Amino acid sequence: MAAKAGDNPDSLMTLATVFCLRNLRKTMCYQGLRNKLCLRPDIFLPSEICDKLVNTYIELVHTDSNFEPEESFFQLFADPRSTRLTRVQFRDDYVRDRDLEAVRKQDLIELHLTNCSRLSSRSLKTLTCFRETLVSVYTEDEEEDCPASRQSLETDFNFQGFNRLRLLNLGSLPGEVDVETLVKPLKSLTSIDLSNVQLLGTAFLTQWKDRLASLVLYNVDLSEDLVSTVVEIINLRHLDISRESRRSSKCKMTSKILTSIVQRLVNLVSLDISGHIMLDNCTVPHFEEAMGRPRCPCKSSIYPFQELKRPLQFLGLYDTTLSNVTHIPAYKVTGSTNEDQVLNAIEAYTEFRPELAHRAINQLFDIARIQHCGQLLRALQLVIAALKCHKYDKSIQVTGSAALYYLTNTEYRSDQSVRLRREVIQVVLNGMEQYQEVTVQRNCCLTLCNFSIPEELEFQYSRVNQLLLKILEQARQDESIQRIAVHLCNALVCQVDNHHKEAVGKMGFVKTMLNLIQKKLQDRMCDQVMEFSWSALWNITDETPDNCQMFLNCRGMSLFLECLQEFPDKQELHRNMLGLLGNVAEVKALRPQLLTPQFITVFSNLLDSKADGIEVSYNACGVLSHIMFDGPEVWLMEEPQRDRVMEKMWEAIQSWDVSSRRNINYRSFEPILRLLPQSISPVSQHWATWALYNLVSVYPNKYCPLLIKEGGMSLLEKVLELESSQPGTRDMASKVMVQCENFKEDPMETNNGQEVNYGQRG
Repeated sequence: MAAKAGDNPDSLMTLATVFCLRNLRKTMCYQGLRNKLCLRPDIFLPSEICDKLVNTYIELVHTDSNFEPEESFFQLFADPRSTRLTRVQFRDDYVRDRDLEAVRKQDLIELHLTNCSRLSSRSLKTLTCFRETLVSVYTEDEEEDCPASRQSLETDFNFQGFNRLRLLNLGSLPGEVDVETLVKPLKSLTSIDLSNVQLLGTAFLTQWKDRLASLVLYNVDLSEDLVSTVVEIINLRHLDISRESRRSSKCKMTSKILTSIVQRLVNLVSLDISGHIMLDNCTVPHFEEAMGRPRCPCKSSIYPFQELKRPLQFLGLYDTTLSNVTHIPAYKVTGSTNEDQVLNAIEAYTEFRPELAHRAINQLFDIARIQHCGQLLRALQLVIAALKCHKYDKSIQVTGSAALYYLTNTEYRSDQSVRLRREVIQVVLNGMEQYQEVTVQRNCCLTLCNFSIPEELEFQYSRVNQLLLKILEQARQDESIQRIAVHLCNALVCQVDNHHKEAVGKMGFVKTMLNLIQKKLQDRMCDQVMEFSWSALWNITDETPDNCQMFLNCRGMSLFLECLQEFPDKQELHRNMLGLLGNVAEVKALRPQLLTPQFITVFSNLLDSKADGIEVSYNACGVLSHIMFDGPEVWLMEEPQRDRVMEKMWEAIQSWDVSSRRNINYRSFEPILRLLPQSISPVSQHWATWALYNLVSVYPNKYCPLLIKEGGMSLLEKVLELESSQPGTRDMASKVMVQCENFKEDPMETNNGQEVNYGQRG
């Protein structure tokens, strides 16, 4: 069988690393004095393992809300005699000065500091500890407010002594910093990134004109001086002079500038000019393309690129007028003309340019919604990566969650692996956790609706329930989000084990649903939220006495009566409420609370209901059957009389069509079976026998095996033996036994093509 998209397993190294980080005290650490985490003395970890541990730890803290950070984690790597760190990527505000100081004795080769807003000027002093070994330094802050460490660069820090440094990223450096003075000591640079930096002059770049292979000047104002300087750096292989958007461009790109770049920088393999306005038309007319150009080394619909000796590996044309031409001489192109260009843009810009990635993801959203996504696996992986990388970027979260909704719908579902779909669920829950904003919440809830519930969400069962309940507990709620969230809550407690229901009940599920019902009653509105809320209560109280008790404690019966009075014609509402009360009535300790004149009268009157076929009448009779089973001695009221209620129950049961199709789903017959071998209440016995006869007749494939498995056959034999059993009850009991015997002999019973309606459990 062919593997599905995203089905490649994690490497053993990755699995072992994550396991160790989640179980530090059971693997490589012990609890020292004052609860300090200490590395075991018999452990030595090489750089390959240490780098993986630290960077995976940072990733888990950033993306996994269930992962608990360790206060002294980085202290584990303080001693280079037992641990060796070489490449570290710190990010976000949970990294502090002391964390960088903890590893100051390590011979770091590569250091990334991204959005580390809690680092102060102390960390600049720590940075000098690595000056003899650092080869690559990356610092960038996407936030507008730069931390003290970056503001202090001019006065408290210089790169003197960083002789091995080859790669330097100073993106978004504060305007008051003199870049030229700061980088002057660096004689061996081969790559420099000055994105979003205000350059007072450009001549200083020529000090590396024979060495520099990569130059990034994203959002740096283009000028004649800058262009003339850049083309002198003849060994450049990667040049990025792109902008965030055409609207922000002061200096316009011309055919002359592009031609100069192509002709002078002959080693170029990667060029990005995204976001530039072309001042003149440099595209080849269609008639000229048709004729062809003699001795043109590179087929190109853009005049300046015809000078290329070979196609570029990468060409950034995002938000330009050049991305829609016929022939583009590059193997990978960013743009917005087609799906491939859009995916290339997301891939190229996600990590360092979320503002561009956001726009590209928005275009992917349109492709998935209106057209068809041809590279599903790649698209999903890129969106997931963007959502993980920019957990705190609202625009990315809005567009990413919207794209996920369309990329996980029915059209694409069959091509996706379990592992890939679980990744989607995790980033969706991250978004729900981080943002209370309406659009993100709606997108995330809608995306969850694309999954099989509860099966596909069970690995995050507690977390998803907590998030949904948090949405529903908010004072002011968007109607659409409320409706979707209640639907999801209902689906999550349907067809799950009792321990799941009990756990969710303790989270406040019952009270939250009753609060929603109360609000709808105040508004005198019976909508989907009202019906779903009762349905969810029906499901969560199934065979869970604690949840039934919560329902009664939270004024559930009062709300039941108010809903009956306010909405007398809402059939599905009545069915859901009576199904729930059937669950309550199954709990012997709670039945006395139902045994009041008011409630018994209501249940007795509902025996005559024709709402939703037989369902309301059936469920009302079920409630009364359990109450009658407790015997006449508990019936302390004068009205209504027990005998009269039993008469109405007999009449109701005899009026039902035994071949009725049902909107119900039993996972166990135990509550029904306990009513069979008894003589206290023949009508209760009759109701239970009728229920079994109906279910095994209409849905034999599902219910014959269940009845046999739970010992129902021997209990039915006792019904036949009891003198108190009514003739009609005995007759039905015999028919149930015959039906099950026939099923055992012919298990291929097809039930005339009928299928079970997997509704709620009564």
